[in-house]
Amino acid sequence: MALRVGGRVRAPGAALALITCCQLILVVDATIVNVALPSIRWSLGFSPEDLSWVVNAYTLTFGGLLLLGGRAGDILGHRRVFVAGAALFTVASLAGGFAVSPAWLLAARAAQGVGAAFAGPASLALVAVTFEEGPRRARALAVFSMAASAGMVVGLVVGGMLTMWASWRWVLFVNVPVGAAVVVLAPRLVAESERLPGRFDVMGALTSTAGTSLLVYGFIRAARRGWGEGWTVAAFGGAVAVLGVFVAVEARARQPVMPLRLFAGRERRGAYGMRLLLTAAMSGMLFFLTLFVQDVLGYSPLRTGLAFLPTTVALVVASRAVPWLLPRLGARPVMVAGSVLCVAGMVWLTGVGGGLVAILGPVLLFGAGTGLVAVAATFVALSSVPRADSGAASGLLQGMQQVGGSLGVAVLVTVYASGPGSVAGMRRAFAAGVVLTVCMLVIAVAGFAGQGVRGSTNWRRSSEQ
Repeated sequence: MALRVGGRVRAPGAALALITCCQLILVVDATIVNVALPSIRWSLGFSPEDLSWVVNAYTLTFGGLLLLGGRAGDILGHRRVFVAGAALFTVASLAGGFAVSPAWLLAARAAQGVGAAFAGPASLALVAVTFEEGPRRARALAVFSMAASAGMVVGLVVGGMLTMWASWRWVLFVNVPVGAAVVVLAPRLVAESERLPGRFDVMGALTSTAGTSLLVYGFIRAARRGWGEGWTVAAFGGAVAVLGVFVAVEARARQPVMPLRLFAGRERRGAYGMRLLLTAAMSGMLFFLTLFVQDVLGYSPLRTGLAFLPTTVALVVASRAVPWLLPRLGARPVMVAGSVLCVAGMVWLTGVGGGLVAILGPVLLFGAGTGLVAVAATFVALSSVPRADSGAASGLLQGMQQVGGSLGVAVLVTVYASGPGSVAGMRRAFAAGVVLTVCMLVIAVAGFAGQGVRGSTNWRRSSEQ
């Protein structure tokens, strides 16, 4: 199938491959530096307290600007914003690889996050507007979601390889050829979306950025200093106040950054909640399993990354099944099945111990559950969204993922630190992860209709073609 725009024929398959590659490096960048942190500390002279900001600088700007980045695509054109964000991300990656001081690297990481905040929502919106609603869009979203979810694990593998075989600088340089290819090829392969006439909601942009940034920072601070620490409490208090103003502003804005109508449907609200909790559980799980494999089992960074490959395999297999399952079963059975698998995997991890084989079963179950939930939730969140709101909806969905990632690590780290550490503490942390996955299951059961997408006219019409 080809898409004809402006007299030229564009191949959606090639466009999807390019968009997915860009999204993959954006997600990978959140974890790829983790295994390189010891080398970065030694090379640039970071203090132990400041080293975490190599990760946090990216997370904070990425999460804080996602809503603005999503709406920018609706107004300026998704392809234009996608290319601009990818270009900034690529240049910042190149600059970071040449860093000679902590301040230089942190500035580059923050700039990477800004670029990702604009390229990420635009990439998901481009998938939504390129493929018509129904099986074709579901298959495209399955590929996209698979890359986005697997990227968290792929980052550990690639980071370990590059750190051991080359240098920590290559965890940043590796983005450059992919980003350059996106910038050069996107105008040729990806069709530009229709632009929403109007002007930016400046007040909404400012309050959404400040409020989301404070919320993410609060979770980052809670993981390091505790929930009752002064700056943590101040960050959360500020986030509540600013986000309250943001909602009030959006309710009156003519073209809001985040249209409140996106929360009108029960199923879409459920999909946002599922994505937040899924990312929270997965981020916390990967954080502590990485510690377990390295600190308890004594694995090298490379072997640690390779240990998580079964998760990726299970995720890919399950993701590919979702486009076939959705029109036949509806969203709720898929969401429930995926949530049950995640709960089972996390419950199994509460007894973690022994060797690597002991975690194989849990990560396979969790990977399969993640594949089912991630793809189905992404499809439901973007289903029936007007094209004019596709960027805002994409930014909101990815914002939920960023907040969820910070939330999950903060919660599990807090539980881990509440008593004796080591393996016993990890088991307590995984018990907290069980609570997160059970909440997912509750939303899956109560938040979705029995028929879901099965009765959709678009599904039936597209299936018959």
